[in-house]
Amino acid sequence: MIWYTSASTDDELKQILSLQQRNLPSIVSLQEKEKEGFVTVEHTFEILKAMNEACPHIIAKSNNIVVGYALCMHPKFANEIEVLKPMFNEVDSTTPKKENYLVMGQICIDKTFRKQGIFRKLYETMQAATRENFTCIITEIDSTNARSLQAHYAIGFKELKTYQAGEQEWKIVVF
Repeated sequence: MIWYTSASTDDELKQILSLQQRNLPSIVSLQEKEKEGFVTVEHTFEILKAMNEACPHIIAKSNNIVVGYALCMHPKFANEIEVLKPMFNEVDSTTPKKENYLVMGQICIDKTFRKQGIFRKLYETMQAATRENFTCIITEIDSTNARSLQAHYAIGFKELKTYQAGEQEWKIVVF
């Protein structure tokens, strides 16, 4: 049985970081990156906790273990993670100033729990939890991460912009 909730304990945040570590590009094989996808950003506990205090992360749990997460990142954290600074600049130059958006800072499902609808349910839970304060959810995806792009488009995300940061191409998508 899987249930969805907001992260509320340090242990849950540590479990998020553990799942994140297992899915970084430096850990997963090239074949796995192509087939299963990967996560780009490596968060510290301190920033993850601060982000959670501003807007709680959404987690999927099974037997008290975090098996999936969708990180909520309030725009006030735009300057906290170096690799995400260009995305915030692009979003700010593309969206109307009145748009009150939330960034989904990263989504990840444990390998043994994939293809069970958890991805979609995490986003549904996030949207329900943040609907009062935010008009849309925005995220960016590495253009080489075909699995993540397909999953986001399948649940209704639309491309907002493609841009280059360094040697990396990113797609900004909105829900």
